[in-house]
Amino acid sequence: MKARMKNPAMVLPDGMKGIGSIFKAVNQGGISHELQELVGLRASQINGCSACVHAHAQNLAKAGVSADRQAAVTAWREAPYFTDAERAALQLTEAVTRLADRSGEAVSDELWDEVADHFDEQQLSALILLIGVTNLFNRLNATIKEPAGTTWG
Repeated sequence: MKARMKNPAMVLPDGMKGIGSIFKAVNQGGISHELQELVGLRASQINGCSACVHAHAQNLAKAGVSADRQAAVTAWREAPYFTDAERAALQLTEAVTRLADRSGEAVSDELWDEVADHFDEQQLSALILLIGVTNLFNRLNATIKEPAGTTWG
């Protein structure tokens, strides 16, 4: 399978600069790289972005995350592999990623309070930016039919 075109963020270099700045901010936000990859994997699974699912799974494997833990991300609610903080982050990821599926608030006060019990304002900011930029990449890749295993640069 071949992409329809190069990633738009690579075609328009200022786009990649902006995205790079978001990633830099996320990395300064105090959430672990592993949590970043788990959140990215979950959003990408929901959005059906094979390129991003593949990339996040590879990154988790390189970081030594077990195959059981990776496979359980889709069923994190029932799986024993996640901390309460990770569960809160994954629930926030699902709520923000599934905006069109909501019948009430995008993020309920109950969910916000749960996430805020585990993360400070800087970490929350990093999570929210990460979820947003992951959804951006998912949409770019879905539009251009970016195949799994693609490397950029």
